[in-house]
Amino acid sequence: MTNIDIIVFAPLLAAIIAGLGNRMLGNTVAKAITTGALFLSCALSWPIFFGFLSGSTSTSVVPVLDLIHSGDLNVSWSLRVDALTAVMLVVVTSVSALVHLYSWGYMAEDDSQPRFFAYLSLFTFAMLMLVTADSLVQMFFGWEGVGLASYLLIGFWYHKPSANAAAIKAFVVNRVGDFGFSLGIFGTFLVFGTVSIPVILAAAPGMAGSTIGFLGGRFDTMTVLCLLLFVGAMGKSAQLGLHTWLPDAMEGPTPVSALIHAATMVTAGVFMVCRLSPMFQTSPFAMHTVTYVGAATALFAATVGTTQTDIKRVIAYSTCSQLGYMFFAAGVGAYGAAMFHLFTHAFFKALLFLGAGSVIHSMHHEQDMRHYGALRKHIPITFWTMTAGTLAITGVGIAGVFGFAGFYSKDAIIEATFASGTTSGGIAFAIAVFAALLTSFYSWRLLFLTFFGKARWAGSEHIQHAVHAHHDHPEHEHPDEEGAGSDPHAAHGPVVTGTAGYHPHESPWSMLVPLILLTLGAMFAGFLFHGPFIGAEEGAGFWKGSVYFDEHLMHAMHGVPLWVKYSATAVMLTGFAIAWWAYIKDTSIPGRFTATFRGLYAFLLNKWYFDELYDLLFVRPVFAIGRFFWKAGDVGTIDRFGPDGVAAMVVGSGAAARRLQSGYLYTYALVMLLGLSAVATWAMLR
Repeated sequence: MTNIDIIVFAPLLAAIIAGLGNRMLGNTVAKAITTGALFLSCALSWPIFFGFLSGSTSTSVVPVLDLIHSGDLNVSWSLRVDALTAVMLVVVTSVSALVHLYSWGYMAEDDSQPRFFAYLSLFTFAMLMLVTADSLVQMFFGWEGVGLASYLLIGFWYHKPSANAAAIKAFVVNRVGDFGFSLGIFGTFLVFGTVSIPVILAAAPGMAGSTIGFLGGRFDTMTVLCLLLFVGAMGKSAQLGLHTWLPDAMEGPTPVSALIHAATMVTAGVFMVCRLSPMFQTSPFAMHTVTYVGAATALFAATVGTTQTDIKRVIAYSTCSQLGYMFFAAGVGAYGAAMFHLFTHAFFKALLFLGAGSVIHSMHHEQDMRHYGALRKHIPITFWTMTAGTLAITGVGIAGVFGFAGFYSKDAIIEATFASGTTSGGIAFAIAVFAALLTSFYSWRLLFLTFFGKARWAGSEHIQHAVHAHHDHPEHEHPDEEGAGSDPHAAHGPVVTGTAGYHPHESPWSMLVPLILLTLGAMFAGFLFHGPFIGAEEGAGFWKGSVYFDEHLMHAMHGVPLWVKYSATAVMLTGFAIAWWAYIKDTSIPGRFTATFRGLYAFLLNKWYFDELYDLLFVRPVFAIGRFFWKAGDVGTIDRFGPDGVAAMVVGSGAAARRLQSGYLYTYALVMLLGLSAVATWAMLR
């Protein structure tokens, strides 16, 4: 058994043992097995990654078994390891291992810990299957596996109707994207006669300019295939149009949110586009589509994030926005920059989510930032780690000296869009700079509302209820109150004191150690690895054909004008200044702003009304059709003339028969006489 076999299958084995053993094993044994398996996979993944960095490791394919032989379709289950896979291995296993460890403290009082840890490990295995895929069929297996695991984890607290609804929503929306992805796989097999990814990528340039029949017309072959595949990426990575499931996924436990947003499900779409980059390069129209969709998503999510009050939802919309950055980087051909941002984003987004979980844990699972404030002295380690995550996502740094992770990766994307020289790239550049301003604003807003200002938590009815009930259980997580009608910015109102004996408390070390380790990643991941990922010469050597690498674009990216280089830093400082002025200096500004621009505020608070639009266009008609077939078809026709009709006929005939059986002799004699008369009459007439 090779190291890659252990990396991939150790989480699966742990999931099976913990899942089947469940309470028979006990909480500690189940947690130890699953967490140990993930740390083993993580320990084996980093040497592979460093091997590609140093150039001592080359691409390899490890066969597992022959899967399908049917006509021309031959599918073998093999584990492909190249530079792109190595990046994803360290991202997935590192974040997942730390999430497992973090969950020891966060889920300590849950009654179903073995089931939770089994689901986490299954989630990780499915993602590892996806990133090591050597064929599109194997990729689809992992693709659907992460969809299943996300459904199980988002709806983990199945006794909550909101969790069940969120899990179903995620599953259904992803089925829409997966339908496009499956059509793309079918079309790719039809065109190339194989599902082997290396064979397809080698043959893709030769198909440029060819046409294929689709939906009654003829279109460019590679454009059709790439757009269908990209629909799948839109669903998994929550791009505009298929994004609505992502904020509701916050109904799952906070460690689940961190794993979904940082290392597994939402990164699958970006990985797929980069893996199939030679295909996308053959279709300029598909590239422009990826760019525009990514830019629109970044703008949408960043604007919505400025109005949210639930701490997890702010970070969720931040993820959606950052995924947009990754996609429009891929859309302009900067796949190395897209993967670099995926790499750095995994560390600081996992840090922010787990930090938010630490805040929620200390606040009796209160998630509304309006009930926070002045927490930095009560939970100092959480405060400093989340500050590091905020510095990373906003891109703080000094060129040529040192910068946090986002300073290198996000700025590289902004420079690449400008350097691309295309119209779509220019539009993406403008949106990227504006979204960076909004990112800085809502990130610092979160930090200021949570850790600075007055202690508003003393007046939270939810915290008082939790304290008086003398329990602290995840099932009492407080849902978002954005629809409550109150001003989410008015967080500095009167403070109600006197919460009986309540004091915010720092999280246990099982939660703090992952935060500290992720802080190191948020601080140094960009500084240490920007050369291999986006360096013109180093990058070409590192990627080694695992993704399409445009050296010319990388050279141009590093040669953009100074105003372009400093634009991200300028808007970062501007966003920080606005947030500081509105939430520290003059806290009346947010309330006055929302009162002045009520229409804009309502539009953003209600997430551009996408949910309402989809409810009107899809949900209500589907329910109406369902009710019609239920009432008119099932009940009115099938039941009426089927089982219900037959039963009614039996009951009616039985009632009639009972009336005839009176028990009186003269009644039976009369019936006999009538019968004889009828027979005699019939005989005479005949």
